[in-house]
Amino acid sequence: CRRQLAGLIMNANPAMESARTALLRQLQSLLGVEHVVTDPAECEVYSTDIYRRGETAMAVVRPGSSADVAQIVQLSAAAGVAIVPRGGGASYTDGYAPAERESILIDTSRMNRILELNERDGYVVVEVGVTWATLNEALAAKGLRTPFFGPFSGLAATVGGSLSQNSVTWGTGVFGVSGETTLCVEVVLGDGRLVRTGSWGAANGVPFMRSYGPDLTGLFMGDCGALGVKTAVALRLMRRNAVVMGLSFGFPDFASLAAGMEAAAKEGLNLTNFGLDPALQQGQLGKADRATAIQSALAVWKTSRGVMDGIRQLVKMALAGRRFLDGAVFSAHWIVDGLDDASCRAAVARLRSVLQPYGAEVPATVPTVANAMPFMPLYNVRSPLGERWVPIHGLLPFSRVDAFRADLARYYAEHEAEMKRLKIRYGAMFMTVATNAFLYEPVFYWEDGYNVAQSRLMPEGYQATLPQFPENPEGRALVDKMKHGIADIFQRHGAAHLQIGKFYPYLRGREPNNAALIRNLKQLVDPQRRLNPGALGL
Repeated sequence: CRRQLAGLIMNANPAMESARTALLRQLQSLLGVEHVVTDPAECEVYSTDIYRRGETAMAVVRPGSSADVAQIVQLSAAAGVAIVPRGGGASYTDGYAPAERESILIDTSRMNRILELNERDGYVVVEVGVTWATLNEALAAKGLRTPFFGPFSGLAATVGGSLSQNSVTWGTGVFGVSGETTLCVEVVLGDGRLVRTGSWGAANGVPFMRSYGPDLTGLFMGDCGALGVKTAVALRLMRRNAVVMGLSFGFPDFASLAAGMEAAAKEGLNLTNFGLDPALQQGQLGKADRATAIQSALAVWKTSRGVMDGIRQLVKMALAGRRFLDGAVFSAHWIVDGLDDASCRAAVARLRSVLQPYGAEVPATVPTVANAMPFMPLYNVRSPLGERWVPIHGLLPFSRVDAFRADLARYYAEHEAEMKRLKIRYGAMFMTVATNAFLYEPVFYWEDGYNVAQSRLMPEGYQATLPQFPENPEGRALVDKMKHGIADIFQRHGAAHLQIGKFYPYLRGREPNNAALIRNLKQLVDPQRRLNPGALGL
């Protein structure tokens, strides 16, 4: 790109310039000119996540196979150039935003094949660029699913990207984060060597078993591409339950919501769950244009268990309208599946019984639509009012949630006047992960311009329907400062984080022997330290 070429011209080291030029030629020879992108605008798009832009990569490459990736990594590392893998591009923690200008960004979108679907042995092998929506549709046709089957952003989010970030949502209520039910991975290390983990790495082995000696699969879950470039993944399969039902409760305050969600989590009965505070409840549930409402109704109809069930669900939605939570300050929603109607109803009844001491049941409109449309178009890269949006999150043990919330409230109070002046507002979403963790996700909204990633990810024409705001660098700076402040509060309460990227303080404050072990592992798998510099704090 032009900016990069200018930098090369100004570079005082002709040998280095020659090496970079030679690298681009080698990559073009390997992949074809059409799969080595150096256009400035495209380089900028691919180097930008939903929140902000990193250093603009010198090129974006699109490999078509594991062998391509191995050669890309080997050539780039030999030239001293960083290698940054990128999935669907829907994250916001600088995970794929390059930390160095001299970076090759690997776009995995061409690696989108389902390589093996082994029903008898209970696993599916996919290339890392397959989206969760694509995989879910292919498996649903055979009455199958993976235990974890994607985040809400699954239209764009890829299997490889989600495992690198340890995503949550569909299946999380029972099976935890995405990496927990992954069997084996094929991964390229920092010097171009290709390895396979679990039973896949054994002589004559197939990827049916994760637990074969030390858990090498786990090493590459949540690594943000800092320890290797994943190329293929084996996931466990299970039968897809035929019946799915939703349950929604309103709560008068946060304490009631948190206690209810904790009680429900410990039953281990839900595919997914999420809670909303007043700001998100009114904002996210209050926006539904005619087209979206029709799309939602059609999705509910298509996933109903027959004509009468479809009519009943649509009548409930119509009667509930947009005012079904007017009496509740907080709300939470659960999606439950079962082998048949009786087993599913029994599970819902059990959840209802443990929730009733804390809140009041309301029509299950939200989980019904969520189940019908598990992977929604990416409208939420902006708020329903057109504002910029960014979340922060932490996973806490239930016993530490209240103390964290008290510290967070004090932090907001300290910045209340500044936020009001700069038109910054906040809210929160909540989720329980398996039976033992509470995910608390503060969210900021503020008036500001668009970045190129947001414009690219939103459905075509949607941006034109939203208010347009001028650039607001002062507001953006305060949000960034407060993001880091909230991350510090999470750290004081011992929180864990998903999608660590280059934002969350993974190494900072870590026990010294633990930190040394991580650094030694990095040196072993990435001797030249060219794999996504800065990720995990390495």
